[in-house]
Amino acid sequence: MVNVDSAELTHDVVIVGGGHNALVAAAYLARAGRSVAVLERLDHLGGAAVSEEPWVGVEARLSRYSYLVSLLPRRIIDDLGLRIELARRRYSSYTPDPADPDRGILVDNGDAEATAASFERVTGDRAEAERFAAFSERLAPVARQLFPTVTEPLRRRSEVRAELGDDELWADLFERPLGGMIREALSTDIARGIALTDGLIGTFATADDPSLRQNRCFLYHVIGGGTGDWDVPVGGMGRVSGELERAAREAGAELATGAEVLAITEDGTVRFRSAAGESALRGRIVMSGVGPAVLERLLAAGGAPRASVFEAPERPEGAQVKVNMLLTRLPKLRDADVDPRAAFAGTFHINETLTQLDAAHATAAAGKLPDPLPSEIYCHSLTDPSILGESLRAAGAQTLTLFGLHVPDRLVDAANNAERREELLAAAQASLDSVLAEPIADCIFRAPDGSPCVEARTTRDLEESLGMVGGDIFHGALSWPFAEDDEALDTPAARWGVATELPSLLVCGSGARRGGAVSGIGGHNAAQAALEMLSEA
Repeated sequence: MVNVDSAELTHDVVIVGGGHNALVAAAYLARAGRSVAVLERLDHLGGAAVSEEPWVGVEARLSRYSYLVSLLPRRIIDDLGLRIELARRRYSSYTPDPADPDRGILVDNGDAEATAASFERVTGDRAEAERFAAFSERLAPVARQLFPTVTEPLRRRSEVRAELGDDELWADLFERPLGGMIREALSTDIARGIALTDGLIGTFATADDPSLRQNRCFLYHVIGGGTGDWDVPVGGMGRVSGELERAAREAGAELATGAEVLAITEDGTVRFRSAAGESALRGRIVMSGVGPAVLERLLAAGGAPRASVFEAPERPEGAQVKVNMLLTRLPKLRDADVDPRAAFAGTFHINETLTQLDAAHATAAAGKLPDPLPSEIYCHSLTDPSILGESLRAAGAQTLTLFGLHVPDRLVDAANNAERREELLAAAQASLDSVLAEPIADCIFRAPDGSPCVEARTTRDLEESLGMVGGDIFHGALSWPFAEDDEALDTPAARWGVATELPSLLVCGSGARRGGAVSGIGGHNAAQAALEMLSEA
């Protein structure tokens, strides 16, 4: 990239930020013959969808931030010729009973009888397994109907409701807090908690939050692929971004790393700094792959008047801590009836009954860390050992990813981040140890320098390393995957859910309508809107 006159048009589209959505957009645009440039601040592309080796001298490439795939449409994979493999997990989840961790519920997708026996052993009610299955089955039509629409122009609320044809289900999912539907469907606190967790990943809410933010989070967790299944990316999340980068480069997109964007102006000029100094590009269209809060700062730096941009968004707030671990072996469970390889192969729920989840929210809202910390764990290497080096695989090493809930960013700041990180790591360990037959510390692999292979990533760490303000993995509040009946859909950007108040500025990242998670949907939809706009020009 060279210095240019900011008044000179250089590209059809300039994309700010090089996350996976930006790469999707760049690949589609370049394949359509449009000139496109991507500017990424970091020295690598992919944003949060990357694989890294956190520990020096240890050949373990972890999906350090994002770690599972559900919402990446087959259409994007096929359109861009992505060579990726997504592995389905046999076990859905394992949930030790917090009241008696010597027993737990194992949901085995390959054995309904074993699942029923597991529910009976913990709840005393074999029929709870049937109710749990019926709860999932009731959601199936929503997944089948809605997921194919996420790569199409927005439909309106009334149209989607009519197509679903189930007014009671519509009210339960889209109009009333999720807790009501869960309590009506399930009888036990532990089963209700298993169901509720899909509404709380990265979201600070209770079962009965009137904002329905938990409903929106839940919806995106249960519609992926039209089935709601969450799959393991073989080779790690970096394989997904690597394939997107390949597709974009081969199509002719210009991808620049180490290019920190400084400002965006109303005329489409993007000023940035790289090793070569300060430069500028100008596009007919500018796309933002960064969060709305970051975009607002860049527009202000470019002199865009407040009235012609959009209302300054509230500061986003993530609500999680992520802990990555490398183990010498899987730990022993207190539950002797369940093989650890089965328990850790799916989602391992710890201290996540509905009562515990709501109590943890109340504790965090009062400014304290939840105790116990509600957590979820999974083991990537059980499904995909390729992320480990040959010697680690031969020795029986395994990875663990722990996702702690209800840790809102308000509890962490620049001054206390290091201290909070250690407190959260200790809280995560204590929560996990409560259901193990041995301390997890006894299983932690050590790097050549003797340090334990464990790392915690707080919301503040995400902000500092990835530019995710508030550590919000969704870049802000999730939106419904449809338009309201009175919403203006009179431009390509509005119809595709990627509009801002500036006509030539589109959102292509997780902050887009139907954005969030590793999906590429925001990038796909921004590209479709841009192609329509460019063809009309």
